[in-house]
Amino acid sequence: MNLDDFSDLIERPDGGIRRDAEERRERLVVPPGALGRLDELGEWLSAAQASAVVRTIRQPKAVLFAGDHGVASLGVSGRAAGTAHELVRAVLDGASPVAVLARSLDVPVRVVDAGLDCDPGLLPAEVVRHRIRRGSGRIDVEDALTAEEAGAAVRLGVAIADEEADSGTDLVVLGDLSVGGTTPACTLIAALCGTDASVVTGRGGAGIDDLAWMRKCAAIRDALRRARPVLGDQLELLAAVGGADLAAMTGFLLQASVRRMPVILDGVVGAACALVAQRAAFRAPDWWLAGQVSGEPAQAKALDRMALNPLLDHGVHVGEGTGALLALPLVRAAAAFAAELPERPDPSSPDGGDGGDGGDGGDGVPETPGA
Repeated sequence: MNLDDFSDLIERPDGGIRRDAEERRERLVVPPGALGRLDELGEWLSAAQASAVVRTIRQPKAVLFAGDHGVASLGVSGRAAGTAHELVRAVLDGASPVAVLARSLDVPVRVVDAGLDCDPGLLPAEVVRHRIRRGSGRIDVEDALTAEEAGAAVRLGVAIADEEADSGTDLVVLGDLSVGGTTPACTLIAALCGTDASVVTGRGGAGIDDLAWMRKCAAIRDALRRARPVLGDQLELLAAVGGADLAAMTGFLLQASVRRMPVILDGVVGAACALVAQRAAFRAPDWWLAGQVSGEPAQAKALDRMALNPLLDHGVHVGEGTGALLALPLVRAAAAFAAELPERPDPSSPDGGDGGDGGDGGDGVPETPGA
């Protein structure tokens, strides 16, 4: 598998449709600019949907890729190594932040086990049936995956994206359920941005103390030495310092762009996968939104490199796709406004004059003062 092949398969959202949407926006009863960034979101959705009149978001889905990372054994995470299955169980039981929020927003959640380090019998067969391997390698001293496993993980992400697109999902909230996952994510971002470990190392979703931060920084530094020789091949890079869940998310993002399915990114793990995907297909980021600022320095660097401006900044760093899911109501609102707000009546039309259906004395929507 060559990830560069995706470059020929991914097209940008329709620029002509977006211009039509911008012109239509000028004619709506609410003055241009009054809805702030929601105008921009509506126009982006219009181009993504290839329709000047936006369709409301009807079938969003939260898709969470799960995996354990061997580097967590170094004490770089606020959680014990090999316990990502507990995060998955909390989601399935409805007891995690992302599960609570998804329930309140009526958004279904799909969990995909790409590389959990647990007995498959601990979780439902639907979750574990896609597993590539049991845990990923310790990236400071060994490859996370073999070349074959990396290819299989990317193909898994592609297959999941196809399944979602074929089932009618019209927007995906992408997240991860991992222990140790921010360490390979920061490594990928540092390698692709050409920066040092200390610049990208954060505290992770669970939070770590200063000693753990220093261990994490050292692990990223050592992993970077292994990453730099394979920077020219994104699949080799994912095998060397990524992981099964990260490779699967990268494949998902690429195929979602092929299928013209918009994605909202969450935290640093999603940002890292997006950055790898961008290296393979430069048009792919046009199909993504950054949901929120996680506070991780690596995420900020990756989003800046991709020119993605986060929708929210509320200090949410719990992970699991929660921050991206918080941004979904904003995207839904933008779609609803663009789809349902009426246009101002045309004064030159027979019904557009004073006393007609579109005037102040008619039954239509009155013209906005100052418009």
